Amino acid sequence: MRTRSKPPLWRCPRCGHKFVTRNLWHSCGRYKLADHFAGKAPALRATFDRFVALARKSGAVTVYAQKTRIVIQARVRFASAVVRKNWLDASLWLKRRVEHSRLTRSEDFGRLGFGHHFRLATPEDVDSALAQLMREAYRIGQQEHIYGPDRLTHLTF
Repeated sequence: MRTRSKPPLWRCPRCGHKFVTRNLWHSCGRYKLADHFAGKAPALRATFDRFVALARKSGAVTVYAQKTRIVIQARVRFASAVVRKNWLDASLWLKRRVEHSRLTRSEDFGRLGFGHHFRLATPEDVDSALAQLMREAYRIGQQEHIYGPDRLTHLTF
């Protein structure tokens, strides 16, 4: 199978965030990661750091703090976290439905796949099963389902 090359990302001149298409709608703000964790238990930041470390084990990622959430992006956003009082609502974009002990809900995005939400309160909640799902989500973030020689819909995870 022939591999298509990935076009360069477009950088917003206002906020500096990168996107796969020019002028993609976004909140276009500059927010600090630390602000999401202000007044929260240190365990939440440690849990988030471990969640991000899983993504970085797969390859290069960018972490953007937005007004209401924090996103993790390769070419596209594939993971995020909303910091709650005592836990993180961490999410992953996957092409299939999954089960996990920390899964709280799944959103059906039609042909695009599913958004899975996990309740994480301690670094120990970021387990090996979640690590496997993060690797799968990272491949979606790299758009391997579009540009890679192996289409994700044909792969077994």
